[in-house]
Amino acid sequence: MELGAILLILALVLLVAFFVAQPFLERRAVKLVSAEEHQASALMADRDRLITALQELDFDHTLGKIPAEDYPHMRGELLQHAADVLRQLDAIAPANGKGATKQSAAEDRVEAEVAARRADAAITPGETALAVEDDEIEELIAARRAARKETSAGFCSKCGKPLMKSDKFCPSCGKSI
Repeated sequence: MELGAILLILALVLLVAFFVAQPFLERRAVKLVSAEEHQASALMADRDRLITALQELDFDHTLGKIPAEDYPHMRGELLQHAADVLRQLDAIAPANGKGATKQSAAEDRVEAEVAARRADAAITPGETALAVEDDEIEELIAARRAARKETSAGFCSKCGKPLMKSDKFCPSCGKSI
């Protein structure tokens, strides 16, 4: 081997080693999160969870999954907890420079957040959009079942797998039909 080839290979190996070792040689500044920032983040996550729970509760009540006598109590508890979380958030970092500490103001903010997230989920009692979609789905299910009944020819006497009318041999075991 020539000396030039050896030097070229050595340079290439050193270049690859430097490239691989570069992340280990760099000093990165570690950003420490303060306790206040951590608490604010946890409270915002809790706020988002409570707003989602309120939205799901409203949707379940609309569908009739929640009894009418339990709904106001459950919604009131969720609103109270969400208002407490918002008050704690305001104590950490007041919104827009003012501290909203009144319970009604916090509950109004929760209601505004829930309304903002609803989008198309809210259905008024006069609408029958769900009923129309359910009827269409039921028709598709009935058509699918009818199509499956027409093509089914029973089961194989040897292996028990389902057979179709067009089958001349069992697709699983190969027995002649």
